[in-house]
Amino acid sequence: MAAVTGKTAGREGAGSAAGGAPGGLKGLAAAEEAGKKARGLPPVHLWNPEFCGDLDMRIARDGTWFYMGTPIGRERLVRLFSTVLRHDEDGKFYLVTPVEKVGITVDDAPFVAVAMKVEGEGRDQRLTFTTNVGDEAVAGPDHPMRFEIDAETGEPAPYVHVRARLDALIARAVFYDLVELGVEEEHEGKRWFGVWSAGAFFPIQPADEVGG
Repeated sequence: MAAVTGKTAGREGAGSAAGGAPGGLKGLAAAEEAGKKARGLPPVHLWNPEFCGDLDMRIARDGTWFYMGTPIGRERLVRLFSTVLRHDEDGKFYLVTPVEKVGITVDDAPFVAVAMKVEGEGRDQRLTFTTNVGDEAVAGPDHPMRFEIDAETGEPAPYVHVRARLDALIARAVFYDLVELGVEEEHEGKRWFGVWSAGAFFPIQPADEVGG
């Protein structure tokens, strides 16, 4: 039986979210329509409009989107913005439509993994993460997890890859559940504490550094 941890954000009713978007991002409705036609995400990787400058928009570490310092409260609008978000090779984040490309600020990862579903056990285990904007990613070779150690606290900051250079910070409560699934394995000649998912082992911390 599959286990689910964390909480997935609720959803609002149907209808276009593009109307009255903060910042007046041009082409947002067209991007939304393109996503519907593709039955998925808009093909932002195919669009190369002119760069139109930076927008006063920020994604905080907890996944909250801000426009001009004010949280964007419309969930469907945040979801729509997330579908046209692109992380380019220059390391910067942009909202991209067929006619416009604007820069935004991202404090950490653009998404937060707020729920985790566990299927199977041991090396056959599969971990499916759901983000705060509704994306799903099965941790594995195509969606690797990584764990960065905070130099000051020594605590790991966990991430899972969602799509196209876009990662999700794994929420603390979900990470605690993830650690409960941890095992010790030999990895690159060293004993590591980590987790399995979709046939891949993801090391979290050297086994001899894990507290008792």
